[in-house]
Amino acid sequence: MQIHNTAVVEDGAILGDGCVIEPYAFISSKSVLGDNVIIKQGARIIGDTHIGSGSKIYSYAIVGDIPQDISYSIEDAGGVRVGENVTIREFATINSGTKKGDGYTNIGSNNFIMAYTHIAHDCRLGDGIILANGVTLAGHVVIDDYAVIGGLTPVHQFVHIGESCMIAGASALSQDVVPFCLAEGNRAYIRSLNLVGIRRRFDKEIVEQINKAYKFLFRSGGGLKDRALELLDQNPTLEARKMCEFIINTKRGIPLDKGRD
Repeated sequence: MQIHNTAVVEDGAILGDGCVIEPYAFISSKSVLGDNVIIKQGARIIGDTHIGSGSKIYSYAIVGDIPQDISYSIEDAGGVRVGENVTIREFATINSGTKKGDGYTNIGSNNFIMAYTHIAHDCRLGDGIILANGVTLAGHVVIDDYAVIGGLTPVHQFVHIGESCMIAGASALSQDVVPFCLAEGNRAYIRSLNLVGIRRRFDKEIVEQINKAYKFLFRSGGGLKDRALELLDQNPTLEARKMCEFIINTKRGIPLDKGRD
């Protein structure tokens, strides 16, 4: 373990083997750091925050501070849970969860969170996610595994982004995005499949099955939920089922191109 003499590690903090705490970093008394975590110069780990093994928090990032919520009170205080091998780059901010959610802002493993990203209270991120520079997530946003969000994109509170989605840079997203799809624009709407992303994850047969389901759902007549129910009745593949169930269960609606239903 290496702790620079200008760093502040409060009594009660738990640090795993091989941690590196660089100059002027701050680690709160309730923090728990796994093995081989690196906290770069000037970064701050605040409150009830757990950082998984192998993660790196870069200079001046702040993880675990209170939400930017005018209704917040100390009685609502929660924490942050960050998985393993997560990279959080310079000046990113991740706010603590509250009692309005499950108490925690949750960040999965193997995620890459670039500079100046903001993740608000009670967000839930899966694994293998990339948030490019300046992405802004409002409270209670849910992002499933392997999604990618382009730079300078704000995401409205309570939005759900499905697995392996791509949200283009400088979009503005206010509705839910179906798994395996690409959305862009202000306001963003679904334009196509995220073919680059799904080809990286799946073999050709599964990609073809996803493409077939997409065409049935988005390029056929009738209402989108009706088509999803119809496809479910046909006992589709796992990936197609995920798309259908997502559409049926959406809370904020699916952003379609003008002229579509």
